[in-house]
Amino acid sequence: MKLILLRHGESIWNLENRFTGWTDVPLTQNGIAEANFSGNQLLKNNLQIQSIHTSLLERATQTTHIITDIINFPREKIKYDWRLNERHYGSLQGLNKSETASKYGEDQVHIWRRSFDISPPLLDIGDERHPRFNDKFKNISEKLPIGESLKDVINRLNPFWISYFNQIIKSKGNHLIIAHSNSLRAIVKILDKLSDKEIMSVNIPTGIPLVYSFDVNLNVDSKEYLIDKDKLKEKQAMVINQGKVK
Repeated sequence: MKLILLRHGESIWNLENRFTGWTDVPLTQNGIAEANFSGNQLLKNNLQIQSIHTSLLERATQTTHIITDIINFPREKIKYDWRLNERHYGSLQGLNKSETASKYGEDQVHIWRRSFDISPPLLDIGDERHPRFNDKFKNISEKLPIGESLKDVINRLNPFWISYFNQIIKSKGNHLIIAHSNSLRAIVKILDKLSDKEIMSVNIPTGIPLVYSFDVNLNVDSKEYLIDKDKLKEKQAMVINQGKVK
């Protein structure tokens, strides 16, 4: 069994270096190219996909639809789950990361972006960015977030993950999750058994499939990004540098 984790292609707010969170933004042309690259990498590596799960956010669903067209996976079989949404960045959503670093300092921005249990400044209940004003989330019965730490993301993701993993281990096929930086970091923390401190240094770039293989006991046997190592380092460095003063 293989599990492929994929962060969506570059979005408009990725390009503009903004905190995105639950804000719905589309892919850039580069993001579309990244989605095409990912789909073709799945074909090139003969990874026939048995199931696909993604979030409710446009940049992830757009990436998903591009890939399903490439690998000939029926769209009606895609599973959408809000618990795979990106971490909610509270009142930081929409702000430029470099400008925020200039105002509050790079260390503070790093804490907001990468700490395990520290939340960003929370949204006010009447803020137009509150997810209750988005019809896409109106059927969610759980309390909608107004700002989350990675710990909060793991807590909301856990019920999905337990049910999901119990399902895929019965199939022994290849399974794909297309989501976001922090919902994927939450899964990586679980799979790699990382400490709260270790997860702070994990940076997941857009548009590169990360393939996990498992042994007979369902422990992680290996993992690899489907891209040249030098290119991977370059893209990971881009993620790190987003929170620095320009």
